[in-house]
Formats: sequence, C-alpha cells, structure tokens
Amino acid sequence: MGTTQLESVPEPKYWHLKTVLSEALDSEFSVGEILPNERDLAARFGVARATLRQALEQLELEGRLQRRRGVGTTVAPPRMGVAVGSDRQGWPGGGDDAWSCVDCALAVPPAAVATALETPREQAVHVVRRSRVSHGQPVAAELLYVPAASVPDLAAIDTPSEAARARAVLRELQHLELQAQDRAVELGSARADDARELDRLPGAPVLVVTTRFFAGGRTAALSVATYRADTCRLTFGASGGVEIHHGPEPERQAS
Repeated sequence: MGTTQLESVPEPKYWHLKTVLSEALDSEFSVGEILPNERDLAARFGVARATLRQALEQLELEGRLQRRRGVGTTVAPPRMGVAVGSDRQGWPGGGDDAWSCVDCALAVPPAAVATALETPREQAVHVVRRSRVSHGQPVAAELLYVPAASVPDLAAIDTPSEAARARAVLRELQHLELQAQDRAVELGSARADDARELDRLPGAPVLVVTTRFFAGGRTAALSVATYRADTCRLTFGASGGVEIHHGPEPERQAS
C-alpha cells in the first residue's frame, strides 16, 4: 500500500480510499491474508477511523473482504462461478460435481412452483436440496423440485432418505430426454433459511437463478438456486448468455 496521504477529491473520501485499498488487495495481499488493524491503516492513509470503516464496509459488500470474528478482516477468495446463460444443457447432477446433495423429501411446493410444474396445488413433489462450497465457505444453495411423474421408477429403488435418495432422484432424471431448458436471474434478499445455509444475515443480497427443465412436452423439473451476491460476478458473453465467472476479473473488452 502506498503511504501518500489522500488529496482532496470530488467523491467522498471513503470512496476514494476504497479504490486505493482495492488496488492494494490486487497487488499486495493473497487470499485469506489478514489486513493490518484499523488504527494502523487509518494512520497510514491519514484518514479518520470512521472513514476507514466506511471503505472497509463497502469492500466487504462487494465481496473483496471478509470480517471473521476472532480473526479480523481478511482478503476474500475469488468469486466462484457457474455458467448461467451458456448454450450447454444438461440435467442437474449430470457430471456436475460442484454441487453436493444434502437431502431429499416429499413436500408440497410453493404455489408458484406448482404452477410452473403444472401439478395440482396440494400435490407433493420430490424436493432435492443441494449446496455448493468454494474455498471452504458456502456460496450457493439449491432446491430442485421434481414431480413424481418425472421419476416413475424411483419408488422401486431402495434408498434411504437424505443424500442417498437425492442422488437417486438425480440419476433417474438422466433417463429422460432433455428437450430444452431456460434460466432467469434476479436479485433478491436472503430469507431465513437461505441466510442460515449461506452463512449470511437475513435480508442480505442474493442472486436467484431459476431453471426450468423440459422433457416430454412439459416442465419435468425446476431448480431454484440462491447464490451469495458477494461471491458472484455476472458478465455477458459474446453469445448473449450470462455467466458467473470464477477467478480474477478478466480484461475488459469493448462490447
């Protein structure tokens, strides 16, 4: 980090400091490294500690920093990624080892999901719960809704509940011929269940990726995946698709 004191700038001082700190994170610090304490940082840049805290809070919101109780402020890992708008299509679990099965249960889905699946409002469906971890931290949680009609042979498979049954549902889906799928991405707020699984506070910003899988002329499954907004970066590729990239930010190209 440079030691030159901040000059008068048109934007708020904390915002300029945030930019300086962000550049330092790229050049001087590695993932997981602990930053100097607030008093030393404030003295180094010649700013009040309140200004420094504002800059650190903004960097935390942007996913560049993590504040860990008992440890301090550390450099956050690279943002994890999964293709959202690519042309590749496939059933969940088909060679995708980035997700881990948590459990599976028969449950009545939310009304909007029942409508999308074209199932009776009170009819239970298989609900597969999966999670995704990057650099030791939870970054995404998924609920996959599968009508019984999509996995008719599941009843004959002797599997216990929880993760083993979830994997059985995913295997049965592979037997269907996937005709198409569509995805939608929207910004939302973490509900209590999402917050608990993602280790965030309720109301924290999240990205919700909804995917519909079509087979046999109907919606055969519906996935609702919730990503921590501070761990994802959306970019628009040449094909017009949307992707969440992993690793350092790529060089910017003219669109």
